[in-house]
Amino acid sequence: MAGTGVVALGDDSPAQPAARTISPYGEHQPGIAMAAPAAAELVALKLSTDRAGLGRLMRLWTSEIVALTEAGRRLTVTVGFGLRAFELTGQRPRGLDDLPVLSHDRLQAAWSGGDLLVMVGADDTLSVVNAVRRLIAGAGPYATPVWRQTGFWDGTGPNGEPVTGRNLLGQVDGTGNPAFGTPEFDETVWSTEGRFTGGTTLVVRRIRMNLDAWDELPEAAKERVIGRRLDTGAPLTGTAEHDDLDLEARAADGRLVIPENAHARLAHPSENDGRRIFRKGLNYLHDTGTTRESGLIFLSHQADIAGQFLPILARLNAVDALNTWTTTIGSAVFALPPGFGPGGWLAEQLLS
Repeated sequence: MAGTGVVALGDDSPAQPAARTISPYGEHQPGIAMAAPAAAELVALKLSTDRAGLGRLMRLWTSEIVALTEAGRRLTVTVGFGLRAFELTGQRPRGLDDLPVLSHDRLQAAWSGGDLLVMVGADDTLSVVNAVRRLIAGAGPYATPVWRQTGFWDGTGPNGEPVTGRNLLGQVDGTGNPAFGTPEFDETVWSTEGRFTGGTTLVVRRIRMNLDAWDELPEAAKERVIGRRLDTGAPLTGTAEHDDLDLEARAADGRLVIPENAHARLAHPSENDGRRIFRKGLNYLHDTGTTRESGLIFLSHQADIAGQFLPILARLNAVDALNTWTTTIGSAVFALPPGFGPGGWLAEQLLS
């Protein structure tokens, strides 16, 4: 689901270097309203405790998160609750339901489900590995991993400036996002629902890509599948990445310039009754013996999965030209509680 507004990439620039650390405190968990990290690992866990034990785990993880983030390397830790966790809290957010299995899905248990999620992102893999090890060790009495996914993203341009990254198909991926800190972003992402206010929901989809078959396509054919130019990410009706899509434009032969089944058209808010999501991607490589699987860990944030994400997903599943070269093999949904301040702890509103 590439291309759903403008990617706001924060204040990082050569003239204004990024801070070495990211504060763990705030109204929202800090890893959400950020571009995808250079290195990341997601771990889903199965709970083996009660409500009180879940509260103890959240307080323990809070202490670890504060210590880890203050150590540097622009590290963030994001924690989410699956459906089973909300059976313990009794505060399940609106729209948080398992996604239906769609016609193009080939879901595998090894990459699906989970009662809890912890996602660690940083500028380097070593920081991620060390942080995940500490967090999983601390969870031992309360929860055990059921799947782990590692990914990477390059959001840095040739001169060190932040840019929209590319997925393994070679396309600029994420251009259509609402900009951080705008009313549009807030309305898209943050919940205003009771004790969950300041939280958000997350869909994790592991999408396998058939890169060999994709490489056989001429560049012009690839661009019509996506609806954007491969070199710049500009829509086929524009010249720059962030130009608006002209979905009515036609070529001299009468064909729509951006085809009816082009990915960018189908994901565009105007084609989805104004619905938006905030998406990120992490490229992945997974070696299985002598073969290598490649793809995208697709991450979608929205206030309401059923109301925002699911209708867009159903439309893409039905007619998206990109379906020929992509297959979803993992799927999970989580609700990410609000952030915490000094002296507070993760999910305190839900578990107190």
